Amino acid sequence: MIVYHLIAITLAYFIDIFVGDPPNWPHPVRWIGSMIAFFEKRLNTGKNKKLKGVAMLLFVLLIAFSTVLIVVVISYKIHPVVGIAVEGIIIATTIAQKSLKQAALEVYEPLGRGDLPSARIKLSYIVGRDTEGLDEGEIARGAIETVAENTSDGVTAPLFWALIGGAPLAMVYRATNTCDSMAGYLNERFKEFGWASAKWDDVMNWIPSRITGILMLLGTKPLEIRYQRAWTILIRDAKKHPSPNSGWGEAAVAAILGIQLGGINYYKGIVSNRARMGEAINSIQADHIILANRVMGKTVLLFILFLWIGGMTLEFAFTWLQSTVPF
Repeated sequence: MIVYHLIAITLAYFIDIFVGDPPNWPHPVRWIGSMIAFFEKRLNTGKNKKLKGVAMLLFVLLIAFSTVLIVVVISYKIHPVVGIAVEGIIIATTIAQKSLKQAALEVYEPLGRGDLPSARIKLSYIVGRDTEGLDEGEIARGAIETVAENTSDGVTAPLFWALIGGAPLAMVYRATNTCDSMAGYLNERFKEFGWASAKWDDVMNWIPSRITGILMLLGTKPLEIRYQRAWTILIRDAKKHPSPNSGWGEAAVAAILGIQLGGINYYKGIVSNRARMGEAINSIQADHIILANRVMGKTVLLFILFLWIGGMTLEFAFTWLQSTVPF
C-alpha cells in the first residue's frame, strides 16, 4: 500500500505542475472553506468559544477524512490502477506548487518593469500585510517570504501526510490548514474559537517544515556563503519566527540567497516588527523572487525523492517483519 501512495504522490506532483488549480473547476478546499464559514458563523458566539472551536475542527476533519476515505476505498476495490489515479487526483488538490509559483511571478513581472503600484496590488493578494507604499525590496521580500513559508504549508506537508495515510490524511492536513487560515488568528474574534485550529496546524506542520528547511539547503548551494555558515543561520534563525514552523523555510531561503528576511510589517496600520532571518549580504531585488521559486522547485523534487526512499525502506521493513516474526 505504501508503494501505491508513492505512485499517487508522484502522479499528484505532475498533475499540479501541468494542470494546477483552474479557477472554475470544483475544488475540495472551497467546500471545506464553506463548511468552516458555516460553523464559524453559528458557533463563534456566546460562551465556551474554545470548546466550540475544538468541536468545529473535529467535525471538519472527520468529514474531510471520511469522505475521501470512502471514495479511495471504492476506487481501489474497482482496480488498483483506478485507486492510484483517484488518489493522485485528490492529493493534487491538496498541493499548490504551480499556484504559489504563479502568484510570486505575478508580483515579479510588474516589479521587474518598475511598475510598483501594480506589484503592490499583486502582493496584497498573497500576504496579509499592508502593501501601500512598499518599495521594490519590501515588495520582493513579501513575495519571497510567501514562497519560502508555503513551500512546506502548500506542497511538502500535504505530500508528507499523503505518504503516512494516503489521500485521506493529505485532505485532513489541507482541512487543518484551511481551518487555521480562516480561524487561527489572535484577534478578539478568533483568539478562543480558532485556538484549536492554530495549535493543530502547528502540530501537523512540525515535522514537514523541518524536513523542508533541511532539504532546501541540501538541494540548493548558497549563493554567497559556505554551507557551514548557511546551516548555522538555519538553526539560529528558524526559531526566531513567531510560528514554530514557518521560520524553517524562511531562514533556509534567506541563507541560500544571501539576504535578510523579516523586519517591519504593517497590518491595518498596526506595526509588527518581525525578527530578522538571514544576513543582509545582498539587498533584496526582484530577481530574488525567481531564485526563491527555483529553491522551491528543487526542494519539492528532493522531498519526493526523500519520500520514495523513506517509503520503500518502510515497505521493506514491514515485508521483512511479516516474513520473519511470527504473529
